[in-house]
Amino acid sequence: MKRKNKCLSKIILYLLLVILTILAFAPILWMTVSAFKPEGEIASYPPTWIPEHPTLSNFSYVLGTFNFLRWTLNSFLAAIIATIIVILIDSMAAFSFARFHFKGNALLYATVLSMLMVPIQVTIIPLYLMFAHVHLLNTITSLILPTTGNVTGVFILRNFFRSVPQDLIDAARIDGAGYFRIWWTIMLPIARPSISAVAIITFISNWTNFLWPLVSVNSDASRTLPVGIAEFFGGQSGVSGSAPQYGPAMAAALMATIPAIVIFLLLQRYFVKGITMTGIKG
Repeated sequence: MKRKNKCLSKIILYLLLVILTILAFAPILWMTVSAFKPEGEIASYPPTWIPEHPTLSNFSYVLGTFNFLRWTLNSFLAAIIATIIVILIDSMAAFSFARFHFKGNALLYATVLSMLMVPIQVTIIPLYLMFAHVHLLNTITSLILPTTGNVTGVFILRNFFRSVPQDLIDAARIDGAGYFRIWWTIMLPIARPSISAVAIITFISNWTNFLWPLVSVNSDASRTLPVGIAEFFGGQSGVSGSAPQYGPAMAAALMATIPAIVIFLLLQRYFVKGITMTGIKG
């Protein structure tokens, strides 16, 4: 009886996983299929999952009409530079919280973690006024700096650094290594799984960031992919009142999704391991 119940539980679990997988991939599959459909076929009823007249015209329209490559470069630079800065800053902060014992350590760490509760919408106006005051709006710098204070990275890396044996650090100290050298030559290499997790989270967060780039950038040459793609749903760029063009929008969204998927696939092994090790305590 127990064996039957166990098998039934597994079957139900697998069915739930299959349903969740279908629900998660259905929008991506529809986006991919629609990118290769003519505009009229996308809106046809009943809808079809296989294009009857496959075409690459949506992709050529996007690349030929819009400043898509420039938007891609802006997003890539902002995401890569922000990710590197976040890894350096968060790893140093996490190492300090994990290994430096000073008065107020726990209170300061709790204060830093409390920033996770502050939504970005609350900080938009102060950030905008600050960047306007120093004349940094509409620049690549304005896209990078506000995203470098990643509290999630501090949380993940601090828990990993706490799991590192103290004997390893003591041995390095006996050999004459300072804290900076310990952080750079010992902590960073062994924290590769957790760093990969932070890198993926940061890169995808910056790659898909919409609200702040929408507010801080107003020139076509400085836009990022999410802001630029949003224009497709208002019709042709610069033409008010024109009909939405779903085919080019799906093609642009598909091309914008590929880099994030590639980054995740390259680092997913480290990502899973890094997230798993987040809860380990020394």
